[in-house]
Amino acid sequence: MADSTLKLNIPSIAPRGSETFAQALKVCLAAAAYNVNVQCSKVAGQNESVSLELPQLHKSLIEANAIVRYFAAVGASPWPFTANSRYKDLALAEWEESFLRSAVKARKPDDYILNTADNIISKSGFPGSVVSPAEIIIFSTIYDAVEKAPPDLLSLYPSLKGWFIGLLDLPWAKTGIERAAAQTSELPLEPSPAQGKPETAFVQNVKEEAKMIIPEPGQDILPKPGQKNILITSALPYVNNVPHLGNIIGSVLSADVFARYHKARNDNTLYMCGTDEYGTATETKALEEKCSPQELCDKYHVLHRDIYKWFDIGFDYFGRTTTPKQTEIAQSIFLKLHKNGYLSDDSMTQLYCEKHDGFLADRFVEGTCPKCLYEDARGDQCDKCGTLLDPFDLINPRCKIDGHSPIPRDSRHIFLQLEKLQPIIEEWSKKASEEGGWSRNGRIITEAWLKEGLRPRCITRDLKWGVPVPLEGFEKKVLYVWFEACIGYISITANYTKDWEKWWHDPDNVKLFQFMGKDNVPFHTVIFPGCQLGTNDSWTKLHHISTTEYLQYEYGKFSKSRGVGVFGDNARDTGIPPSVWRYYLLSSRPETGDTQFVWKDFVTKNNSELLANFGNFVNRVIKFTNAKYSSVVPDYTKASLEVLAGSQRFRDDVDKLLAEYVDELENVHLRAGLDKFMAISGRGNQFLQDNKLDNNLFANSSDTCAAVVGTALNLIYLLSALVYPYMPAIAHSIVEQLNAPLRRIPNPNDGWMDLLPGHVIGKAAYLFSRIDEKKAEEWKARYGGKQVMAEGAPQPGAGKKDKRKEKKEGEAPVRAPN
Repeated sequence: MADSTLKLNIPSIAPRGSETFAQALKVCLAAAAYNVNVQCSKVAGQNESVSLELPQLHKSLIEANAIVRYFAAVGASPWPFTANSRYKDLALAEWEESFLRSAVKARKPDDYILNTADNIISKSGFPGSVVSPAEIIIFSTIYDAVEKAPPDLLSLYPSLKGWFIGLLDLPWAKTGIERAAAQTSELPLEPSPAQGKPETAFVQNVKEEAKMIIPEPGQDILPKPGQKNILITSALPYVNNVPHLGNIIGSVLSADVFARYHKARNDNTLYMCGTDEYGTATETKALEEKCSPQELCDKYHVLHRDIYKWFDIGFDYFGRTTTPKQTEIAQSIFLKLHKNGYLSDDSMTQLYCEKHDGFLADRFVEGTCPKCLYEDARGDQCDKCGTLLDPFDLINPRCKIDGHSPIPRDSRHIFLQLEKLQPIIEEWSKKASEEGGWSRNGRIITEAWLKEGLRPRCITRDLKWGVPVPLEGFEKKVLYVWFEACIGYISITANYTKDWEKWWHDPDNVKLFQFMGKDNVPFHTVIFPGCQLGTNDSWTKLHHISTTEYLQYEYGKFSKSRGVGVFGDNARDTGIPPSVWRYYLLSSRPETGDTQFVWKDFVTKNNSELLANFGNFVNRVIKFTNAKYSSVVPDYTKASLEVLAGSQRFRDDVDKLLAEYVDELENVHLRAGLDKFMAISGRGNQFLQDNKLDNNLFANSSDTCAAVVGTALNLIYLLSALVYPYMPAIAHSIVEQLNAPLRRIPNPNDGWMDLLPGHVIGKAAYLFSRIDEKKAEEWKARYGGKQVMAEGAPQPGAGKKDKRKEKKEGEAPVRAPN
């Protein structure tokens, strides 16, 4: 039972629909749901927020979500949680704080609010046997929007409606709503605790310059003159599949780390992505699933979006290419290339299927690769060896739709005259690759294409699903997906902001960073920039390209059809939090060569690195501060000169590692940056051991202990900033425990002692949980399917028989999304 002296201060000036009323509703519902004995008092002032006084601890909680979680822990009827349910609940509460609340505050339309909430609630598992803190938090934020929604509008969102009405009928909900209404009405007031009782405030004493700048909700992120403007894209995932771990690390996760890094440096940063939806592959998949291409795209766009959300991928906007803006911008670029003499038309011999009476686009043709003899190569590319192909290159070609042997037939098409563009492409790429420090494989692949000599490339197809060709005589053709797909980066930005040209037509003030697998390189370093150059417009072009090799699964290949490997939806099913997945994938990022996903390593990294190194350091220091200093940062400046000198030497060591961390991230060496982060955490553990932090130090050397604890707490605050790009949910958990705002990543040698003496921290909470080593074999068996072992795998049995089978049944190595 919570202490009877708990006092809940609620502002009286809190009209329905206001953010303050939502805060009041949160805490009143939580007090009723978890049976907390609390005294409610009104305070004056329009700018007041709810607060909970904790007299026995000589502090207050001043954030509604924190109060809800506190009540859930200390009430007479507490919320029963597991480690997994707690992580899930924290993620949902973070979503409410960072997204839902911002949308309500920005006065987004009610149907937008209701649709957003319905999507989350349908996947959240609400309601549980006992209402969770996140349920109360989300319910309160959307309470007014749902209450005033017309019945016909609300009926469009069945998950939301059923959940909301179900909660309304519960006795604690009725009590909480009545209490919130009564407390926010015009009745006698008490002085604000901030005015009358400053000694009880939950003190924040943090240097202002340490804070990360968070953009205003609802405000477009635009380039700022004279500042560092970073535009980031990740390869648009093709819409007809479920992304696997290789897809995720190959583009969207890597780009997310880089975007979060620059945002944590307070650089002006925009991260764009979306689903690539036009083309033959969509038509093929739609035929297989017996639906229209649009229905297929709608289904898989949501699937991709939800998987990336679960992985904490922080796109500023996640769009799609099947939009009017895509058609408008792609056709505009096409017509400018035509006007400038870089397009030509010619007859092209294509394979034609007489059985279903239609030309076969490249992906509708399958056969044996002439280079590696893989029997299921596509007409545009071999997924086994990566060779770009022409359908006529295939041995024994066949129609993918019906298996019939196609015949050659002529069709008129438009060609991009890449040979005319080659001189300006070469001039641009040489300069850009040097200035932008392109990855090694990015440079090698580009140079190989240019050395071989560029040739005319067909950019139209005999399809219905695509951007129409805007030329007379070509009305029944569409633009080839590899001509218009990269234009999707531009159109998605245009759907994000009407001022998109400020990002894409300002090469002097915007730096473009693009992330992808190595098989996508030539389209981003030759064809797309070639099209930009050919328009004679001033485009923002590629500054840095970051590419990956292949991530393989347990020395084999990912295959959805054979049930081999972990795909995005599988990761959620394991119950392991997204942060652990992010850490393992980034620590295994295939930057210079192929790497392996191995379950045994996955468990070991969680237990030996995250839990034993980083998690142990953070928890040990915060628990010690809670227990010995009543959660107040001690005065760490009063120790002896010798102790202070030792602390300074430690900070110098950290500064050196910090400089290396910043250098690695600035140069897009993401895996090396993560290594530096763990080295700083390890140095923190060593610092505690060297100074023998324990009860004896606290009892007999108080000034020394204060210096050690104060320095360690500030290192934890620094680590929260350094981990933010890699594991943002962990960063949020740390700053919540420290009662501090998100911290920016400082410049080396700026100093990082920014939690000042007297600052009051929160309660310790575990960042990670131990994974039973036995789970590795269980998961390996669950996701092993009918594995085809890769050549060179250490397991027994990968001999000639397996290699012959691989030629027949082999799947593509993992690469960035097409």
